[in-house]
Order: sequence, then structure tokens, then C-alpha cells
Amino acid sequence: MHQDGASDPTEQEGAMADRGTFLGWPVLRQLASGDFLGRGPAVTTRHTRERTARTATADKVVKSVCPYCAVGCGQNIFVKDGRVVQIEGDPDSPVSRGRLCPKGSASEQLVNNPRRQTTVLYRAPYATDWTHLGLDEATDMIADRVVETRRRTWQDKDEHGQFLRRTMGIASLGGAALDNEENYLMKKLYTAMGAIQVENQARI
Repeated sequence: MHQDGASDPTEQEGAMADRGTFLGWPVLRQLASGDFLGRGPAVTTRHTRERTARTATADKVVKSVCPYCAVGCGQNIFVKDGRVVQIEGDPDSPVSRGRLCPKGSASEQLVNNPRRQTTVLYRAPYATDWTHLGLDEATDMIADRVVETRRRTWQDKDEHGQFLRRTMGIASLGGAALDNEENYLMKKLYTAMGAIQVENQARI
């Protein structure tokens, strides 16, 4: 209802549209509502009017950053019953000002996709199938191989007796989606191991 007590024109048009009568014809609805191009309430169905946005029924909104590229677009993550129901651009973000690219706009599908892998998959050499590993087992396998590779490829001195103290058997290729803190820790780790081939996908 409007403040003057009159019915909302949208409600009138909606009621007219749902009567299934001569007055409910689309052309007449357009003329009666002033929506001459048929881009507004004249073409709105009852089904559309009765739908509620997922953002309107969310329990809370969590601020986050898109995980895909190095731009760092801000996101509003709408949560209901402990589950992500919608992800939209954050208008408060000075980086993206509420905008998301098509990939960032579809990041809700990344979270809720039933085909998303949630376990570690391992394919042994020459095997044709993947096997599931526990996280602890997979972490131990990686650690053992890193230690063995470093031991086997370690170069302490060159042919002139100059100290090298490096390994050419370990390299790192970082992703542009990693934040500064992650990249800092990775650089410290690889430097401590003696790896000198430390690159980043964004620079390549």
C-alpha cells in the first residue's frame, strides 16, 4: 500500500495478469501499466513475483576475496544454515567495487559442486586408476620424496671448490591466487631447502 492508501500499481498489474481473462492479455497489461515496451511489471508472472532471492533469506554475510586470480576482487558470501547459498561482488571493495568476472561470479559452484574433490587422489607410476589417500599418508609421502630428492641432488661445491649449497632437483611454481603471506612463507621454505628455481605463474 502507498502512503495515500491506494494500492500499489505493481500489485494491481500482477492481479490483472493472473486472472487468465481478456484483461490479462500481455498487450493490455502493457497499456494499463504504462510499460509499453514490455520490460517491466507487465511481463512479470506470479511465479516470478513469489520467488525470493537467496540473499534475502541468508543468516549472515561474510566478507571474502575471490580465490581465482591476483586481482583480489571482494566478495560477499551469503550463508544460511551453515552453507554457502550465494556469492556476489562486494560493493565496499576498493579493488572491484562490487563487480566480479564470470568466473568469480560462478565461484558458488566451486563451493557447492557435488563433483568437487574433497580427498587426496594418487596415481602410482604406470597405474591407470586413481586411489584415495588419507591426508596424513599423502603428506608423509610428499615429505619423504622432498627429503630424498634434496639428498640425492644436493650440490655442495662446484668444480672450482666454490660453495654452492643448492639443489637443482626441486623447483617451485607458485600460483597468482596466493596472497603475500603464503608467498613469503613458500619463499622462506624453498630457500631453506636450497632450491633456487622459485618462480610464479603471474610473472611467467
